[in-house]
Amino acid sequence: MDTGELSWAVTATALVLLMTPGVAFFYGGLVKAKSVVSMMMMSFGALALVAVLWVLYGFNMSAVGSTWDFSGNPFSDFGLAGIATDNESLIGAAFGATFAIITTALISGAIADRAKFGAWMVFTGLWSTLVYFPVAAWVWGGGWIMGLGDAMGLPSVIDYAGGTAVHINAGAAALALALVLGRRVVFEKGAHKPHNVPLVMLGAALLWFGWFGFNAGAEFLNDMALVGLISLNTLAATAAAILGWLVVEKIKDGKPTSVGAASGAVSGLVAITPACANLTPTYAVILGIVAGVLAALAVELKFKLGYDDSLDVVGIHLVAGMVGTLYLGFFATDTGLFTGGDFGQLVVQAIASVGVLVYSFVVALILGFAIDKTMGFRITNEDEIAGIDTIVHGEEGYALEGERV
Repeated sequence: MDTGELSWAVTATALVLLMTPGVAFFYGGLVKAKSVVSMMMMSFGALALVAVLWVLYGFNMSAVGSTWDFSGNPFSDFGLAGIATDNESLIGAAFGATFAIITTALISGAIADRAKFGAWMVFTGLWSTLVYFPVAAWVWGGGWIMGLGDAMGLPSVIDYAGGTAVHINAGAAALALALVLGRRVVFEKGAHKPHNVPLVMLGAALLWFGWFGFNAGAEFLNDMALVGLISLNTLAATAAAILGWLVVEKIKDGKPTSVGAASGAVSGLVAITPACANLTPTYAVILGIVAGVLAALAVELKFKLGYDDSLDVVGIHLVAGMVGTLYLGFFATDTGLFTGGDFGQLVVQAIASVGVLVYSFVVALILGFAIDKTMGFRITNEDEIAGIDTIVHGEEGYALEGERV
């Protein structure tokens, strides 16, 4: 690795790390004023705990010696002492940590306004260990998803930056926790409005900014060969998804909103994540439009199906992640059904997507119920109404000057 590639690796790592505070702003603005501290602390708590676990043993678990191993040996190089002088390995470990952090933080949006911080931290440690670290090995570390195409005589699974490992993974876990914690005291369309729209827009902007590191970051391992295509696709798909979401809003509700624009941007970023290096820019634009439209429609499902996914983690991350991952089966350069290939690419994309979805959902459901039955996962209804920030953290998001003597 030359100094230019090493510099990009450090920059990309910093960009992706910034995305977790971006999630905190995005989620924090969407909840009510009395929950903003709690919501942002869930992101920062995940950042702290997952980073430490990744250094201690998570990085070791994220690569396997054999295709069908569950994960790597967590104790093979405990604390990463064995790579302490290897710059390339160290920056690779740091870059991987930022993905583990944000994937876990994303889940928190499904349980906004009603989760205990301590219970969330216990879930964070267990889920990252039992789900994210092994799934990262399956997708990028030589595991069964990487080897699926060869095993079936089909094209390899394409997931450049985390459609399965990050977004489907987090979205499935979010659905499980939403079911475990149940509905908020008031659960109906229009009952919960964002308390700070500029905060939502700031969070979306930071996410879009950081996503260039998220998608193009790993190019330091590939001599930067595809960095231009990845960057352009990340821009184009996201912009197109905003338009798709806003059109749906205009048709459904009569008004395009800034929160819709921010949500559309995130849905486009999610969809292009697995596909950023394997689509032409035109197909990236089409993907963005499709993802924006479908995610805008999907966020309404919680009211029809009755699960309280507070901040639409399922509608945005699970749905758009599935869309982006399966879209490659049709339009991936040279191997998609309509771009020179056959059904093979779609088959392996579907198996990988469903495999991660089911595994993450089941484990998160078991963990969530176990935590709820032991230490309790949800605050009381009375505390939810009074305000989770003061009850759990003893702080207020907005202490106005005139309110204190």
